[in-house]
Amino acid sequence: MDPVKTRLLKGYAPLVAFAVLFVLMAGLVPSIDTTRTDADAVTMGPGAPGAPGTPGAVGTTDGNGQPGEPGTPGEPGTPGQRAEPGGAGATEGGRVGGSGITGECEGRDRQVPGDPYSPPCIEFDGNNGGATHQGVTEDAITVSYRVLDERGFQQTLAALAGAEITDTPADVRRTVEALTQYFNERFQFYGRQIEIAFYNGQGSSTDELLGGGQEGAQADADTVAREIRAFAELNGASAPFTDALAQRGVIAFGTPYLSREWHIERRPYNWSVATDCSIVSEIAAEFAVKQLLGKPAAWAGGNLANQPRKLAGLSPENPWYQVCHDAAIRTIEAAGHDAGAKINYRLDINTMSNQAAGVIARLKSEGATTVLCGCDPIMPVFLTARAHEQSYQPEWIVLGTAGTDLDIVGQLMQPDQWTRAFGVSSLGSPLPQRASPGYAAYKMVRDDEPAFAVDLIYAQMYMLAVGIHMAGPNLNPQTFEQGMFAYPGGTGRFGTWGFDERSYTPTRDYRIIYWDPDAISIENNRQGAYQEAFDGQRFPLGQVPSLPQNQQPPVFTR
Repeated sequence: MDPVKTRLLKGYAPLVAFAVLFVLMAGLVPSIDTTRTDADAVTMGPGAPGAPGTPGAVGTTDGNGQPGEPGTPGEPGTPGQRAEPGGAGATEGGRVGGSGITGECEGRDRQVPGDPYSPPCIEFDGNNGGATHQGVTEDAITVSYRVLDERGFQQTLAALAGAEITDTPADVRRTVEALTQYFNERFQFYGRQIEIAFYNGQGSSTDELLGGGQEGAQADADTVAREIRAFAELNGASAPFTDALAQRGVIAFGTPYLSREWHIERRPYNWSVATDCSIVSEIAAEFAVKQLLGKPAAWAGGNLANQPRKLAGLSPENPWYQVCHDAAIRTIEAAGHDAGAKINYRLDINTMSNQAAGVIARLKSEGATTVLCGCDPIMPVFLTARAHEQSYQPEWIVLGTAGTDLDIVGQLMQPDQWTRAFGVSSLGSPLPQRASPGYAAYKMVRDDEPAFAVDLIYAQMYMLAVGIHMAGPNLNPQTFEQGMFAYPGGTGRFGTWGFDERSYTPTRDYRIIYWDPDAISIENNRQGAYQEAFDGQRFPLGQVPSLPQNQQPPVFTR
């Protein structure tokens, strides 16, 4: 067996589901009837329907309260707002649409005390306006969830992960349902409840990720918009599918690292926890220009050690990723540096092993000392294995894409290669799995165990809940967008969040990290963990320090 696949068998099977969540989340949900009736909807948590009438408005706080991590009480701040009839819109003077009035919210400023991402606390006792948009009624908000039968891709994953995959289809569906209950019970939805409508899709997220699958994506978007008549789709994990949903006026969550321009052109319909690749490219270019270039490759090995740094950039060949890769190249070159070789690969797990051998040969021929890897989490596993075989010892620059900045991913890499890995991460400091926010939320409503991917599911659903909460009673895609822009954000396990007219993904800053092969990970108690440089300081884009010519970034210091 391929030694890389052998290593993937050794206790890391849950990572496979995590690593390709944006592609495979749907495939992990059990097959159900494609015919949906009202009885098929999943409605969790209490909530009295609002009386019909004029849509209300919601205010927002201007307090300075800084909440703690989950389970730790937040500091007090300015009281929240009371929603009154009158419409929703952008923030004006601490309220939405200018028609909210200040009011006490049980003595707290945050909707969920102790939650670092909690929106402002909002009280509501007026009319919610009834049916304010497709998928929105007096008492419900219909959110669809595409279920796909991806047998071919799943068989490949099974070959990599053996029999140790811990997330069953029932685990994932149960987790979505439990988190629906969590948000319905704790956020202000103005007398409505989120209802999840699972349906069998005709498309293929695998084909769509590879640039095809248009017919199936269009058919599934028709199902969502015309049959289910959903307000939003929770599993919008491909560009063709989310584009089709935007054309039909349906909000979608899960866009896989698509560019800023892609999101703006389709506003207000596409949102995701996966940082848009424009931000990724800007962070990568800033880090390279301000801290790496014009200096020797201090951590390269073999005949590359201490040679002048020569970059190479690696990214998937999809055109929407190439837009961002090209933007990074332009930024580096505008600063007077050589951006080096641009190398692309195909997001096809079946050919990644062979592709990796060719990529390493190309990197060697280019004399690249330093590889900026804007990669999925599986390709670097093969790359580091092939680099080891070819005695190629570059510096590996982590860009934080698709979980490559998580300990459980770093532990999969060829060990002698990843000792030279460092870079950037928009995530917050790690937490033990059972102390994570998604896990804690699940356990508040159920006693059993959630899916391994609970935190990614939670983060995606959190965005949905925030937008509904901040939109006010008059819920539609435009007020949802205005609510997201008014959301004050926060910093926690998922990094610093916030949204505006140029940001439909939440990343606001980043930290510098490096790999320590001897450290014990707080995530899973295994050997190998990322450490933080600059004492864990977070840098908004544009504010990472420029280091002097004779100074390297403070990594590998333990």
